[in-house]
Amino acid sequence: MAAQSASEPSDRDIARAVAPRVLVVEDDRRLAELLDELLTGQGFAVEIAGDGQAGLHAGLTRRYEVLLVDRGLPGIEGVDLITRLRSRGILTPILVLTARGALNDRVEGLDAGAEDYLTKPFEVPELLARLRALLRRHADRADSLSLGRSRLDLAARRVVVDDGSRPTDRSADTADVDLTERECGLLAVLASRPNRVFTRAELLERVFDGESPGVVDTYVSYLRRKLGKDAVVTVHGLGYRRGTA
Repeated sequence: MAAQSASEPSDRDIARAVAPRVLVVEDDRRLAELLDELLTGQGFAVEIAGDGQAGLHAGLTRRYEVLLVDRGLPGIEGVDLITRLRSRGILTPILVLTARGALNDRVEGLDAGAEDYLTKPFEVPELLARLRALLRRHADRADSLSLGRSRLDLAARRVVVDDGSRPTDRSADTADVDLTERECGLLAVLASRPNRVFTRAELLERVFDGESPGVVDTYVSYLRRKLGKDAVVTVHGLGYRRGTA
């Protein structure tokens, strides 16, 4: 049998390329190494980030199928990390793994955008079962968000509208509408919880990094101009929620 060329991928390289990719954000080096060994043995391609800042950079610049995030991280705390990722349109399913098991801690993590919460110490079979469940539920949601009559393509920062359902007050000639990074971020936050009303303060923190409050209204206006007046609904006295784009 001919020897494998040095330029050809090995069986291990191929297996890693098709394996579900998981980012483990954990500052406990020993636990991170154990999770790396465990998950690699279960067919995952694992990357480790040792603090919140490294986790944020990895989450924003690389694609994963699931994130494992510790609560008590240095640099950027776990819940803050989740909030920042979600505010920038990162919809990768997140499992919070932490020693904080109080109800308030669990609620805070879930409200920030995590899908599941597992308290340390944990049983390995339960961790693996929860990861498999997240992968199943989110297999088709990685790159887009439903907007009712259309969808938001996060990678392209574009709203794709069915030909037969364009808003009648929109001036664009094509079904695809390109968005700026901030327009996409604002729409992604609203679309991630379509029935929830977000206050201006929440949107300011999640999308605009604490700029002046008027920037929220300005970008709502931009979205309405591009997608139609019903793209974002004003809930008087409360804030905004997603409409029909």
